[in-house]
Amino acid sequence: MPAGADTYFYEPDAGHGLPHDPFKAIVAPRPIGWISTRDRQGRVNLAPYSFFNAFSSAPPIIGFSSEGHKDSVRNAEETGEFVANFVSRSLAEAMNRTSAPVASGVDEFALASLDTAPCRLVAAPRVAAAPAALECKLLQVVRLRDLAGQPLESYLALGQVVGVHIDPRYLTDGRFDITAAQPIMRTGYRADYATLGEIFEMFRPTK
Repeated sequence: MPAGADTYFYEPDAGHGLPHDPFKAIVAPRPIGWISTRDRQGRVNLAPYSFFNAFSSAPPIIGFSSEGHKDSVRNAEETGEFVANFVSRSLAEAMNRTSAPVASGVDEFALASLDTAPCRLVAAPRVAAAPAALECKLLQVVRLRDLAGQPLESYLALGQVVGVHIDPRYLTDGRFDITAAQPIMRTGYRADYATLGEIFEMFRPTK
């Protein structure tokens, strides 16, 4: 760190100068979108994405970003739909197995010994054991670009939630019990995950 500096500063294009890239650790924790899709032939796919979040509440819109034009994005483009499955701590190992770099057309549900459950409004199945699942209709796929306008091999898929499944075991006093559901999240670097710690309420000011 330069003398007198109060932060460690670097420009990503010039390199961070650290043993490991801190970017993913700074933008953390990140929820995991466990995305299930079907291709035109009806073959199912299941893959986790840590670049995942909600972007609108009315209507509810979520998105996941894929580094590479992978099966999840391709299938969503072909069929116009996908499902985001909630990843609980008990499903962590199965989720990790579905991240394996297998050939296109391989059924990751079978690979991870996961049962499927039918959706109501989309053809893709959901993870039966997931505490919650969001059925989505694809809105758009955006190929990301850098400051120079150059297209990147990163694709953001945005979908509107048209159906929500919640396991009744995780409903407490009419609320989805996030503590009981035990989500896992990415916290950066190669293999770091986290579960929930302290939860507290803090209401937004009215004026």
